[in-house]
Amino acid sequence: MASITSFEELGIDRRILKSVDEMGFEEPTPIQVQTIPAVLDGRDLIGQAQTGTGKTAAFAIPLLMRIRAEQLLPQILVMTPTRELAIQVAEEFARIGKYTGTRVLPVYGGQNIGRQIKAMERGIDVVVGTPGRVLDHLSRKTLKLDQLQAAVLDEADEMLDMGFIEDIENILSATPLERQTLLFSATIPGPIVRLAQKYMRNPARVSINPQFVAAPDIWQRYYDLRNQDQLEVLCRILDAEAIERAIIFCRTKKGVNELSHALYSRGYPVDHIHGDLDQNQRNRVMKGFRDGEIDLLVATDVAARGIDVQNISHVVNYDCPQDPESYVHRIGRTGRAGRTGTAITLVHPREVPLLRTIQRLVKVRIERRPIPSPSDVADRQLEIWRQRLLDAMATGNLAPYREVIEGLADDYDPSEVAAAALKLLVKDRTAAVEGYRAPDQGDYFGDTGAEEGMVRFFLNIGRKQGITPADIVRSIAEQADISGGVIGAINIYDNFTFVEVPREVAHQVYQAMRKATIKGCNINLEPARPR
Repeated sequence: MASITSFEELGIDRRILKSVDEMGFEEPTPIQVQTIPAVLDGRDLIGQAQTGTGKTAAFAIPLLMRIRAEQLLPQILVMTPTRELAIQVAEEFARIGKYTGTRVLPVYGGQNIGRQIKAMERGIDVVVGTPGRVLDHLSRKTLKLDQLQAAVLDEADEMLDMGFIEDIENILSATPLERQTLLFSATIPGPIVRLAQKYMRNPARVSINPQFVAAPDIWQRYYDLRNQDQLEVLCRILDAEAIERAIIFCRTKKGVNELSHALYSRGYPVDHIHGDLDQNQRNRVMKGFRDGEIDLLVATDVAARGIDVQNISHVVNYDCPQDPESYVHRIGRTGRAGRTGTAITLVHPREVPLLRTIQRLVKVRIERRPIPSPSDVADRQLEIWRQRLLDAMATGNLAPYREVIEGLADDYDPSEVAAAALKLLVKDRTAAVEGYRAPDQGDYFGDTGAEEGMVRFFLNIGRKQGITPADIVRSIAEQADISGGVIGAINIYDNFTFVEVPREVAHQVYQAMRKATIKGCNINLEPARPR
Protein backbone atom coordinates (compact mmCIF):
# COMPACT_ATOMS: atom_id res chain seq x y z
CA MET A 1 0.00 0.00 0.00
CA ALA A 2 2.84 2.38 0.69
CA SER A 3 3.58 2.69 -3.03
CA ILE A 4 0.09 4.01 -3.86
CA THR A 5 0.33 7.63 -4.99
CA SER A 6 -3.05 8.31 -6.64
CA PHE A 7 -6.71 7.85 -5.83
CA GLU A 8 -7.20 5.98 -9.13
CA GLU A 9 -5.00 3.18 -7.80
CA LEU A 10 -7.43 2.70 -4.91
CA GLY A 11 -10.24 1.71 -7.28
CA ILE A 12 -12.49 4.69 -6.55
CA ASP A 13 -15.69 5.36 -8.52
CA ARG A 14 -15.17 7.88 -11.34
CA ARG A 15 -17.89 10.22 -10.04
CA ILE A 16 -16.15 10.42 -6.68
CA LEU A 17 -12.75 10.81 -8.35
CA LYS A 18 -14.16 13.87 -10.15
CA SER A 19 -15.25 15.39 -6.82
CA VAL A 20 -11.94 14.57 -5.16
CA ASP A 21 -10.08 16.23 -8.03
CA GLU A 22 -12.23 19.37 -7.76
CA MET A 23 -11.53 19.48 -4.01
CA GLY A 24 -7.81 19.75 -4.81
CA PHE A 25 -6.68 16.40 -3.36
CA GLU A 26 -3.55 15.49 -5.32
CA GLU A 27 -2.71 12.17 -3.69
CA PRO A 28 -4.10 10.07 -0.84
CA THR A 29 -2.76 10.57 2.67
CA PRO A 30 -1.33 7.58 4.61
CA ILE A 31 -4.57 6.98 6.50
CA GLN A 32 -6.56 7.08 3.25
CA VAL A 33 -4.19 4.57 1.61
CA GLN A 34 -4.62 2.17 4.54
CA THR A 35 -8.32 2.75 5.26
CA ILE A 36 -10.09 2.90 1.88
CA PRO A 37 -9.30 -0.68 0.72
CA ALA A 38 -10.32 -2.18 4.09
CA VAL A 39 -13.62 -0.28 4.14
CA LEU A 40 -14.36 -1.23 0.53
CA ASP A 41 -13.83 -4.87 1.57
CA GLY A 42 -16.58 -4.39 4.14
CA ARG A 43 -14.34 -4.81 7.19
CA ASP A 44 -14.86 -3.12 10.53
CA LEU A 45 -11.96 -0.77 11.26
CA ILE A 46 -10.23 1.05 14.12
CA GLY A 47 -8.25 4.08 12.95
CA GLN A 48 -5.91 5.86 15.34
CA ALA A 49 -5.41 9.34 13.93
CA GLN A 50 -6.26 12.92 14.75
CA THR A 51 -7.78 15.81 12.83
CA GLY A 52 -5.66 16.98 9.92
CA THR A 53 -4.69 13.52 8.61
CA GLY A 54 -7.47 13.28 6.02
CA LYS A 55 -9.46 10.73 8.00
CA THR A 56 -12.90 12.12 7.06
CA ALA A 57 -12.26 11.46 3.39
CA ALA A 58 -10.71 8.11 4.37
CA PHE A 59 -14.10 6.80 5.48
CA ALA A 60 -16.40 9.03 3.39
CA ILE A 61 -14.96 7.98 0.02
CA PRO A 62 -15.42 4.20 0.38
CA LEU A 63 -18.72 4.44 2.27
CA LEU A 64 -20.25 6.65 -0.43
CA MET A 65 -19.35 4.00 -3.01
CA ARG A 66 -21.50 1.47 -1.14
CA ILE A 67 -24.71 3.54 -1.04
CA ARG A 68 -27.64 1.95 -2.87
CA ALA A 69 -29.74 4.32 -4.95
CA GLU A 70 -33.43 5.02 -4.33
CA GLN A 71 -33.43 4.15 -0.64
CA LEU A 72 -35.45 6.43 1.62
CA LEU A 73 -33.85 5.54 4.96
CA PRO A 74 -30.31 6.46 6.05
CA GLN A 75 -27.58 4.04 4.99
CA ILE A 76 -24.68 5.71 6.81
CA LEU A 77 -24.64 7.16 10.34
CA VAL A 78 -21.67 9.20 11.57
CA MET A 79 -21.47 10.28 15.22
CA THR A 80 -19.27 13.20 16.29
CA PRO A 81 -18.66 14.87 19.67
CA THR A 82 -19.50 18.44 18.65
CA ARG A 83 -21.89 20.36 16.44
CA GLU A 84 -18.99 22.02 14.65
CA LEU A 85 -17.47 18.68 13.70
CA ALA A 86 -20.87 17.33 12.61
CA ILE A 87 -21.23 20.25 10.21
CA GLN A 88 -17.67 19.82 8.91
CA VAL A 89 -18.08 16.08 8.30
CA ALA A 90 -21.48 16.56 6.63
CA GLU A 91 -20.00 19.20 4.32
CA GLU A 92 -17.15 16.84 3.42
CA PHE A 93 -19.62 14.04 2.58
CA ALA A 94 -21.65 16.45 0.44
CA ARG A 95 -18.55 17.63 -1.46
CA ILE A 96 -17.28 14.10 -2.08
CA GLY A 97 -20.75 12.87 -3.05
CA LYS A 98 -21.45 15.85 -5.30
CA TYR A 99 -21.83 13.75 -8.47
CA THR A 100 -23.49 10.73 -6.86
CA GLY A 101 -26.65 12.52 -5.76
CA THR A 102 -25.96 11.70 -2.12
CA ARG A 103 -28.35 13.30 0.38
CA VAL A 104 -26.57 14.35 3.58
CA LEU A 105 -28.11 15.74 6.78
CA PRO A 106 -26.28 17.05 9.87
CA VAL A 107 -28.32 16.75 13.08
CA TYR A 108 -27.30 18.48 16.30
CA GLY A 109 -28.72 20.34 19.26
CA GLY A 110 -29.40 24.05 18.93
CA GLN A 111 -30.97 23.63 15.50
CA ASN A 112 -34.72 23.43 14.82
CA ILE A 113 -35.56 19.72 15.07
CA GLY A 114 -38.65 20.21 12.90
CA ARG A 115 -36.50 21.02 9.88
CA GLN A 116 -34.41 17.90 10.50
CA ILE A 117 -37.55 15.75 10.71
CA LYS A 118 -38.90 17.12 7.42
CA ALA A 119 -35.56 16.45 5.71
CA MET A 120 -35.61 12.84 6.93
CA GLU A 121 -39.17 12.39 5.69
CA ARG A 122 -38.02 13.39 2.18
CA GLY A 123 -35.27 10.76 2.28
CA ILE A 124 -31.65 10.89 3.49
CA ASP A 125 -28.61 8.73 2.68
CA VAL A 126 -26.11 9.99 5.28
CA VAL A 127 -26.87 11.30 8.77
CA VAL A 128 -24.05 13.04 10.66
CA GLY A 129 -24.89 14.00 14.22
CA THR A 130 -24.06 14.41 17.85
CA PRO A 131 -25.10 11.49 20.08
CA GLY A 132 -27.69 13.49 22.02
CA ARG A 133 -29.61 14.65 18.96
CA VAL A 134 -29.34 11.23 17.28
CA LEU A 135 -30.89 9.64 20.39
CA ASP A 136 -33.59 12.32 20.39
CA HIS A 137 -34.57 11.36 16.83
CA LEU A 138 -34.51 7.66 17.70
CA SER A 139 -36.83 8.20 20.67
CA ARG A 140 -39.21 10.21 18.45
CA LYS A 141 -38.96 7.47 15.80
CA THR A 142 -38.06 10.13 13.24
CA LEU A 143 -34.72 8.41 12.54
CA LYS A 144 -35.07 4.82 11.33
CA LEU A 145 -31.94 2.69 11.03
CA ASP A 146 -33.44 -0.42 9.43
CA GLN A 147 -31.43 0.04 6.21
CA LEU A 148 -28.22 1.22 7.86
CA GLN A 149 -25.10 -0.23 6.28
CA ALA A 150 -22.38 1.51 8.28
CA ALA A 151 -21.92 3.36 11.59
CA VAL A 152 -18.91 5.62 12.16
CA LEU A 153 -17.65 6.89 15.50
CA ASP A 154 -15.48 9.95 14.78
CA GLU A 155 -13.24 11.40 17.53
CA ALA A 156 -14.31 8.53 19.81
CA ASP A 157 -11.99 9.57 22.66
CA GLU A 158 -13.57 13.02 22.71
CA MET A 159 -17.05 11.51 22.90
CA LEU A 160 -15.79 9.38 25.79
CA ASP A 161 -14.39 12.45 27.60
CA MET A 162 -17.68 14.32 27.11
CA GLY A 163 -19.70 11.49 28.69
CA PHE A 164 -21.33 10.17 25.51
CA ILE A 165 -20.25 6.53 25.85
CA GLU A 166 -23.65 5.34 27.16
CA ASP A 167 -25.48 7.25 24.43
CA ILE A 168 -23.24 5.67 21.79
CA GLU A 169 -23.96 2.18 23.12
CA ASN A 170 -27.71 2.86 23.05
CA ILE A 171 -27.45 4.07 19.44
CA LEU A 172 -25.33 1.12 18.29
CA SER A 173 -27.78 -1.26 19.95
CA ALA A 174 -30.51 0.19 17.69
CA THR A 175 -28.56 -0.53 14.48
CA PRO A 176 -28.68 -3.75 12.40
CA LEU A 177 -26.27 -6.46 13.58
CA GLU A 178 -24.78 -6.86 10.10
CA ARG A 179 -23.77 -3.22 9.85
CA GLN A 180 -20.14 -2.20 9.21
CA THR A 181 -18.60 -0.27 12.13
CA LEU A 182 -15.72 2.20 11.85
CA LEU A 183 -14.09 3.86 14.85
CA PHE A 184 -11.61 6.75 14.65
CA SER A 185 -9.81 8.15 17.68
CA ALA A 186 -6.58 10.01 18.44
CA THR A 187 -6.05 7.81 21.51
CA ILE A 188 -7.40 4.34 22.32
CA PRO A 189 -8.06 4.24 26.10
CA GLY A 190 -9.56 1.22 27.88
CA PRO A 191 -13.25 2.17 27.48
CA ILE A 192 -12.75 2.59 23.72
CA VAL A 193 -11.11 -0.85 23.55
CA ARG A 194 -14.09 -2.39 25.40
CA LEU A 195 -16.54 -0.59 23.11
CA ALA A 196 -14.73 -2.00 20.07
CA GLN A 197 -14.72 -5.51 21.51
CA LYS A 198 -18.45 -5.37 22.15
CA TYR A 199 -19.67 -3.86 18.88
CA MET A 200 -17.02 -4.64 16.24
CA ARG A 201 -16.15 -7.86 14.41
CA ASN A 202 -12.47 -8.62 13.87
CA PRO A 203 -11.64 -4.99 13.00
CA ALA A 204 -8.73 -3.97 10.81
CA ARG A 205 -6.37 -1.56 12.55
CA VAL A 206 -4.82 1.57 11.10
CA SER A 207 -2.48 3.77 13.11
CA ILE A 208 -0.96 7.10 12.11
CA ASN A 209 1.77 7.98 14.62
CA PRO A 210 1.09 11.48 16.03
CA GLN A 211 4.66 12.77 15.86
CA PHE A 212 4.72 12.12 12.12
CA VAL A 213 1.46 13.97 11.61
CA ALA A 214 1.81 17.31 13.35
CA ALA A 215 5.51 17.94 13.66
CA PRO A 216 7.34 17.94 10.29
CA ASP A 217 6.08 21.20 8.80
CA ILE A 218 5.57 23.13 12.04
CA TRP A 219 8.13 25.44 13.63
CA GLN A 220 7.75 24.85 17.36
CA ARG A 221 9.01 27.24 20.02
CA TYR A 222 8.22 28.37 23.52
CA TYR A 223 8.63 31.51 25.62
CA ASP A 224 9.48 31.29 29.32
CA LEU A 225 7.32 33.92 31.01
CA ARG A 226 9.37 34.18 34.23
CA ASN A 227 8.01 37.32 35.90
CA GLN A 228 6.64 38.81 32.68
CA ASP A 229 2.96 39.73 32.26
CA GLN A 230 1.43 36.96 30.16
CA LEU A 231 -0.94 39.18 28.15
CA GLU A 232 1.81 41.69 27.42
CA VAL A 233 4.11 38.92 26.17
CA LEU A 234 1.36 37.55 23.93
CA CYS A 235 0.73 40.99 22.42
CA ARG A 236 4.43 41.48 21.69
CA ILE A 237 4.58 38.09 19.98
CA LEU A 238 1.46 38.83 17.92
CA ASP A 239 2.91 42.18 16.83
CA ALA A 240 6.25 40.61 15.89
CA GLU A 241 4.81 37.68 13.90
CA ALA A 242 3.53 37.55 10.32
CA ILE A 243 0.13 36.12 11.24
CA GLU A 244 -2.48 35.23 8.63
CA ARG A 245 -4.85 33.33 10.91
CA ALA A 246 -4.14 32.04 14.40
CA ILE A 247 -5.93 29.92 16.98
CA ILE A 248 -5.07 30.79 20.59
CA PHE A 249 -5.81 28.04 23.11
CA CYS A 250 -6.94 28.58 26.68
CA ARG A 251 -7.70 25.90 29.24
CA THR A 252 -11.12 27.14 30.38
CA LYS A 253 -14.18 28.93 29.00
CA LYS A 254 -13.61 31.72 31.51
CA GLY A 255 -10.03 32.08 30.27
CA VAL A 256 -11.26 32.24 26.67
CA ASN A 257 -13.73 35.01 27.50
CA GLU A 258 -11.19 37.05 29.43
CA LEU A 259 -8.40 36.75 26.86
CA SER A 260 -10.67 37.46 23.90
CA HIS A 261 -12.02 40.55 25.64
CA ALA A 262 -8.53 41.76 26.57
CA LEU A 263 -7.20 41.34 23.02
CA TYR A 264 -10.29 42.97 21.54
CA SER A 265 -9.81 45.91 23.90
CA ARG A 266 -6.25 46.32 22.62
CA GLY A 267 -7.37 46.53 19.01
CA TYR A 268 -6.80 43.02 17.69
CA PRO A 269 -9.36 41.55 15.26
CA VAL A 270 -10.35 38.63 17.49
CA ASP A 271 -13.31 36.50 18.47
CA HIS A 272 -13.78 33.41 20.60
CA ILE A 273 -15.46 30.02 20.65
CA HIS A 274 -16.30 27.63 23.47
CA GLY A 275 -19.02 25.23 24.53
CA ASP A 276 -21.38 27.87 25.93
CA LEU A 277 -21.98 29.59 22.59
CA ASP A 278 -25.22 28.68 20.84
CA GLN A 279 -25.15 27.50 17.24
CA ASN A 280 -25.94 30.90 15.72
CA GLN A 281 -23.04 32.44 17.61
CA ARG A 282 -20.69 29.60 16.61
CA ASN A 283 -21.68 29.92 12.96
CA ARG A 284 -21.11 33.67 13.00
CA VAL A 285 -17.71 33.36 14.64
CA MET A 286 -16.52 30.60 12.30
CA LYS A 287 -17.73 32.46 9.22
CA GLY A 288 -15.80 35.55 10.32
CA PHE A 289 -12.69 33.43 10.89
CA ARG A 290 -12.93 31.64 7.55
CA ASP A 291 -13.65 34.85 5.63
CA GLY A 292 -10.69 36.66 7.20
CA GLU A 293 -12.80 39.23 9.04
CA ILE A 294 -10.98 38.19 12.21
CA ASP A 295 -7.34 37.06 12.39
CA LEU A 296 -7.34 35.54 15.86
CA LEU A 297 -9.67 32.88 17.29
CA VAL A 298 -9.45 32.18 21.03
CA ALA A 299 -10.73 28.69 21.84
CA THR A 300 -10.90 25.83 24.30
CA ASP A 301 -9.64 22.41 23.23
CA VAL A 302 -13.11 20.86 22.96
CA ALA A 303 -14.61 23.78 21.02
CA ALA A 304 -11.73 23.67 18.52
CA ARG A 305 -12.23 20.00 17.73
CA GLY A 306 -13.50 19.62 14.19
CA ILE A 307 -12.50 23.13 13.08
CA ASP A 308 -11.15 22.74 9.55
CA VAL A 309 -9.96 26.14 8.38
CA GLN A 310 -7.20 26.50 5.82
CA ASN A 311 -4.24 28.90 6.05
CA ILE A 312 -3.93 28.86 9.83
CA SER A 313 -0.39 30.18 10.09
CA HIS A 314 -0.03 30.06 13.88
CA VAL A 315 -1.24 28.12 16.89
CA VAL A 316 -0.58 29.74 20.27
CA ASN A 317 -0.83 27.81 23.53
CA TYR A 318 -1.67 30.69 25.86
CA ASP A 319 -2.21 28.05 28.55
CA CYS A 320 0.30 25.22 28.35
CA PRO A 321 -1.38 21.92 27.33
CA GLN A 322 -1.55 19.32 30.10
CA ASP A 323 -0.42 16.27 28.12
CA PRO A 324 1.29 15.28 24.85
CA GLU A 325 -2.00 14.33 23.16
CA SER A 326 -3.44 17.81 23.75
CA TYR A 327 -0.23 19.39 22.46
CA VAL A 328 -0.32 17.35 19.23
CA HIS A 329 -4.04 18.05 18.74
CA ARG A 330 -3.56 21.78 19.16
CA ILE A 331 -0.54 22.33 16.96
CA GLY A 332 -2.03 20.07 14.28
CA ARG A 333 -4.36 22.95 13.37
CA THR A 334 -1.48 24.57 11.47
CA GLY A 335 1.06 23.22 8.98
CA ARG A 336 -1.58 21.44 6.91
CA ALA A 337 -1.82 20.46 3.26
CA GLY A 338 1.87 20.90 2.58
CA ARG A 339 2.10 24.34 4.18
CA THR A 340 4.40 25.33 7.01
CA GLY A 341 3.07 26.64 10.31
CA THR A 342 4.25 27.99 13.63
CA ALA A 343 3.34 26.66 17.08
CA ILE A 344 4.03 28.92 20.07
CA THR A 345 3.68 27.94 23.72
CA LEU A 346 3.77 30.35 26.68
CA VAL A 347 5.25 28.61 29.71
CA HIS A 348 5.38 29.61 33.35
CA PRO A 349 8.53 28.42 35.18
CA ARG A 350 6.57 25.70 37.01
CA GLU A 351 5.41 24.32 33.64
CA VAL A 352 8.87 23.89 32.09
CA PRO A 353 9.21 20.26 33.35
CA LEU A 354 5.82 19.48 31.77
CA LEU A 355 6.96 20.91 28.44
CA ARG A 356 10.15 18.82 28.61
CA THR A 357 8.01 15.72 29.14
CA ILE A 358 5.92 16.64 26.09
CA GLN A 359 9.10 17.07 24.03
CA ARG A 360 10.39 13.68 25.10
CA LEU A 361 7.17 11.75 24.47
CA VAL A 362 6.24 13.47 21.20
CA LYS A 363 9.90 13.32 20.08
CA VAL A 364 10.14 16.88 18.84
CA ARG A 365 12.40 19.79 19.69
CA ILE A 366 10.61 22.88 20.98
CA GLU A 367 13.04 25.77 20.75
CA ARG A 368 13.23 28.34 23.51
CA ARG A 369 13.07 31.90 22.18
CA PRO A 370 13.62 35.26 23.91
CA ILE A 371 10.54 37.39 24.45
CA PRO A 372 10.43 40.19 21.85
CA SER A 373 11.41 43.56 23.28
CA PRO A 374 9.47 46.75 22.46
CA SER A 375 12.27 47.73 20.07
CA ASP A 376 12.01 44.32 18.36
CA VAL A 377 8.30 44.93 17.84
CA ALA A 378 8.90 48.45 16.50
CA ASP A 379 11.55 47.18 14.08
CA ARG A 380 9.21 44.47 12.88
CA GLN A 381 6.37 46.93 12.29
CA LEU A 382 8.66 49.20 10.28
CA GLU A 383 9.76 46.20 8.21
CA ILE A 384 6.11 45.37 7.52
CA TRP A 385 5.48 48.91 6.28
CA ARG A 386 8.65 48.83 4.19
CA GLN A 387 7.40 45.69 2.47
CA ARG A 388 3.98 47.25 1.91
CA LEU A 389 5.62 50.23 0.23
CA LEU A 390 7.63 47.93 -2.03
CA ASP A 391 4.48 46.02 -2.91
CA ALA A 392 2.66 49.28 -3.71
CA MET A 393 5.51 50.41 -5.99
CA ALA A 394 5.49 47.04 -7.74
CA THR A 395 1.77 47.28 -8.54
CA GLY A 396 2.14 50.73 -10.15
CA ASN A 397 -0.81 53.16 -10.66
CA LEU A 398 1.03 55.83 -8.68
CA ALA A 399 0.52 58.79 -11.06
CA PRO A 400 -2.08 60.71 -8.96
CA TYR A 401 0.09 60.40 -5.85
CA ARG A 402 3.27 61.31 -7.71
CA GLU A 403 1.66 64.61 -8.75
CA VAL A 404 1.11 65.51 -5.09
CA ILE A 405 4.74 64.73 -4.19
CA GLU A 406 6.09 66.63 -7.19
CA GLY A 407 3.92 69.64 -6.28
CA LEU A 408 5.59 69.77 -2.84
CA ALA A 409 9.11 68.96 -4.03
CA ASP A 410 9.85 72.58 -5.03
CA ASP A 411 9.58 73.72 -1.42
CA TYR A 412 10.39 70.54 0.57
CA ASP A 413 12.88 67.71 0.53
CA PRO A 414 11.08 64.79 -1.27
CA SER A 415 12.39 62.34 1.32
CA GLU A 416 10.80 64.43 4.09
CA VAL A 417 7.50 64.49 2.19
CA ALA A 418 7.61 60.70 1.76
CA ALA A 419 8.44 60.21 5.44
CA ALA A 420 5.52 62.45 6.47
CA ALA A 421 3.19 60.51 4.14
CA LEU A 422 4.29 57.23 5.71
CA LYS A 423 3.78 58.69 9.19
CA LEU A 424 0.21 59.64 8.28
CA LEU A 425 -0.39 56.22 6.74
CA VAL A 426 0.81 54.38 9.82
CA LYS A 427 -1.20 56.70 12.05
CA ASP A 428 -4.37 56.16 9.98
CA ARG A 429 -3.81 52.40 10.00
CA THR A 430 -3.39 52.46 13.77
CA ALA A 431 -6.58 54.46 14.10
CA ALA A 432 -8.41 51.95 11.89
CA VAL A 433 -7.26 49.08 14.07
CA GLU A 434 -8.19 50.97 17.21
CA GLY A 435 -11.64 51.46 15.71
CA TYR A 436 -12.06 47.71 16.07
CA ARG A 437 -11.51 47.88 19.78
CA ALA A 438 -13.92 46.48 22.29
CA PRO A 439 -17.14 48.35 22.98
CA ASP A 440 -16.07 49.11 26.54
CA GLN A 441 -13.60 51.67 25.16
CA GLY A 442 -14.94 55.17 25.73
CA ASP A 443 -15.39 56.18 22.11
CA TYR A 444 -16.35 52.84 20.53
CA PHE A 445 -20.13 53.26 20.45
CA GLY A 446 -20.10 57.02 20.60
CA ASP A 447 -23.09 58.73 22.15
CA THR A 448 -25.91 56.22 22.66
CA GLY A 449 -27.98 58.49 24.88
CA ALA A 450 -27.13 56.51 28.02
CA GLU A 451 -26.39 57.66 31.53
CA GLU A 452 -22.73 58.43 32.36
CA GLY A 453 -20.65 55.24 32.32
CA MET A 454 -23.34 53.23 30.54
CA VAL A 455 -24.09 52.12 26.97
CA ARG A 456 -27.68 52.05 25.70
CA PHE A 457 -28.75 49.25 23.34
CA PHE A 458 -31.78 48.91 21.05
CA LEU A 459 -33.63 45.56 20.85
CA ASN A 460 -36.23 44.78 18.17
CA ILE A 461 -38.77 43.23 20.57
CA GLY A 462 -41.27 44.73 23.00
CA ARG A 463 -44.65 44.43 24.71
CA LYS A 464 -46.35 42.80 21.71
CA GLN A 465 -43.94 39.87 22.10
CA GLY A 466 -44.82 39.60 25.80
CA ILE A 467 -41.42 40.87 26.94
CA THR A 468 -41.00 42.05 30.55
CA PRO A 469 -38.03 43.72 32.31
CA ALA A 470 -37.38 40.42 34.10
CA ASP A 471 -37.04 38.66 30.72
CA ILE A 472 -34.49 41.23 29.58
CA VAL A 473 -32.44 41.05 32.79
CA ARG A 474 -32.48 37.24 32.95
CA SER A 475 -31.54 36.77 29.29
CA ILE A 476 -28.68 39.28 29.32
CA ALA A 477 -27.32 38.01 32.64
CA GLU A 478 -27.35 34.37 31.49
CA GLN A 479 -26.16 34.77 27.91
CA ALA A 480 -23.57 37.50 28.51
CA ASP A 481 -22.41 35.99 31.83
CA ILE A 482 -22.80 39.20 33.84
CA SER A 483 -24.65 40.02 37.05
CA GLY A 484 -28.26 41.08 36.52
CA GLY A 485 -27.77 43.68 39.24
CA VAL A 486 -25.51 45.83 37.04
CA ILE A 487 -28.10 46.24 34.27
CA GLY A 488 -29.48 49.77 34.20
CA ALA A 489 -32.62 51.43 32.87
CA ILE A 490 -34.97 49.31 30.73
CA ASN A 491 -37.64 51.01 28.60
CA ILE A 492 -40.06 48.63 26.86
CA TYR A 493 -42.32 49.87 24.04
CA ASP A 494 -44.79 47.99 21.81
CA ASN A 495 -42.26 46.74 19.25
CA PHE A 496 -38.84 47.60 20.66
CA THR A 497 -36.88 48.03 23.87
CA PHE A 498 -33.96 50.12 25.16
CA VAL A 499 -31.64 48.74 27.83
CA GLU A 500 -28.53 50.24 29.46
CA VAL A 501 -25.51 48.27 30.65
CA PRO A 502 -22.21 49.40 32.19
CA ARG A 503 -19.59 50.40 29.63
CA GLU A 504 -17.07 47.86 30.96
CA VAL A 505 -19.37 44.91 30.12
CA ALA A 506 -20.93 46.37 26.97
CA HIS A 507 -18.60 44.32 24.77
CA GLN A 508 -19.73 41.07 26.40
CA VAL A 509 -23.37 42.00 26.03
CA TYR A 510 -22.95 43.08 22.42
CA GLN A 511 -21.12 39.88 21.46
CA ALA A 512 -23.51 37.56 23.31
CA MET A 513 -26.83 39.16 22.43
CA ARG A 514 -26.55 40.36 18.85
CA LYS A 515 -28.15 37.18 17.48
CA ALA A 516 -29.63 35.69 20.64
CA THR A 517 -33.21 34.76 21.51
CA ILE A 518 -35.50 35.99 24.29
CA LYS A 519 -38.67 33.97 25.04
CA GLY A 520 -38.28 32.23 21.69
CA CYS A 521 -37.97 35.48 19.72
CA ASN A 522 -34.91 36.09 17.56
CA ILE A 523 -33.49 39.45 18.55
CA ASN A 524 -31.29 42.03 16.92
CA LEU A 525 -29.32 44.13 19.39
CA GLU A 526 -27.59 47.31 18.20
CA PRO A 527 -26.12 50.45 19.85
CA ALA A 528 -28.90 53.00 20.30
CA ARG A 529 -28.87 56.38 18.60
CA PRO A 530 -28.48 59.51 20.73
CA ARG A 531 -31.71 60.79 22.22
